[in-house]
Amino acid sequence: MNLVIDPGALTGEVRAPSSKSEAHRLLICAALSADTTDVDCATTSADIDATVSCLEALGAHVARTRRGFRVVGLPRDASGRPRPAQGALLDCGESGSTLRFLLPVACALGAEARLTGRGRLPERPLSPLYEGLVAHGCELSAQGRMPLATGGRLGAGRFELPGDVSSQYVSGLLMAAPLTGGAVEVLVSEPVESRPYVGLTMDALSRFGVEVGEGPATTKGGSPARLFVVDAPCGFVSPGTVEVGGDWSNAAFWLAAGALGADGVAVTGADVQSAQGDRQILGALALLGARIVRSRASVACAPDHLAGRILDVKSCPDLVPPLAAVAAVATGTTHVVGAARLRLKESDRLATVSAAVNALGGCAEVTGDGLVIEGTDELAGGTVDAANDHRIAMMAAVLATRCSGPTTIVGAECVSKSYPAFFEDFATLGGAVRKES
Repeated sequence: MNLVIDPGALTGEVRAPSSKSEAHRLLICAALSADTTDVDCATTSADIDATVSCLEALGAHVARTRRGFRVVGLPRDASGRPRPAQGALLDCGESGSTLRFLLPVACALGAEARLTGRGRLPERPLSPLYEGLVAHGCELSAQGRMPLATGGRLGAGRFELPGDVSSQYVSGLLMAAPLTGGAVEVLVSEPVESRPYVGLTMDALSRFGVEVGEGPATTKGGSPARLFVVDAPCGFVSPGTVEVGGDWSNAAFWLAAGALGADGVAVTGADVQSAQGDRQILGALALLGARIVRSRASVACAPDHLAGRILDVKSCPDLVPPLAAVAAVATGTTHVVGAARLRLKESDRLATVSAAVNALGGCAEVTGDGLVIEGTDELAGGTVDAANDHRIAMMAAVLATRCSGPTTIVGAECVSKSYPAFFEDFATLGGAVRKES
């Protein structure tokens, strides 16, 4: 589906969709609990639905309710241990989180399963998680092809990971840890990539009675590291009901639109105290010169004197597309650094962000681990290939509001991965969006 966006600022108020980052974690914890859990989740998406489908394939029962999901955990064996369905096909869709979380979980359950996916997912790396799982008792088919078959059972012990790999590896091991029957230590060398996402996992586990210890440590070579420890013999204990918060990763696009507009945009449903690392969008936009206004019910962003800055996004790489949209019209030069992992997303997101800015008349260049963006007074509009990347489609739509001519987004339907209602909300804020004729 190709959509055309006509110029015009967005303004008004919009509610943030439910956080898929929180939903993945809470749904998995609920499925591993012995009792029923109501997961309040106001909206869903293709990625959330992929996790639900995989949990059902493993043997959990997940029903849609008016407020979200009702999850009945996996059946239990005589000892009370979760008993997964054998021979299950876990279709992860295009969700990297689903794959990297459920691979160690399936291994810790002792499930003979096959994990598959589409798009770039089969190409996205699993090393060194893969090697760690094999070293601790798992039997896995060859990397780089799907379906990926699992066998054996993940045992307890120490796992060592470099800090410059996906934080999803750490999160997957922490969620699998209570199923191993012993203490699990995950040693990660500093600095830990996307560290706030590990905190989000620790928060989810805590809600289900699993506490994760954390402290400073050193690697065998004497380098600084963080040690995460899980010793939860009682496993997961359902709190009965958990609530998925608003998604800061997607709210960031509306706040960026406010910075690019005239009267600003307000977002409700996004908790400023959230464990989500992408609430750093507030500080980043303020650094670029936008005006942030917080109230009890919402947070709003309005334009002020936008100017280029150095933005280190190592802990919040998903914020690069909305920040790049603002930087494209800010005075001066913006240097985005610490973003090398964006090459491994749904697209090579450094290349596709740069291409989107340039396609609309801006000036962006890829560097070794980031971007250099020269601000311009006026963008012309043009055609942006979303590259099957939801965040590129949303970025292009927001940036289109500042163009002097129309913008065509090729493959705009990819927003369904995280935010199916994005273009409906875009129109609610006054955006002029239509299907290409």
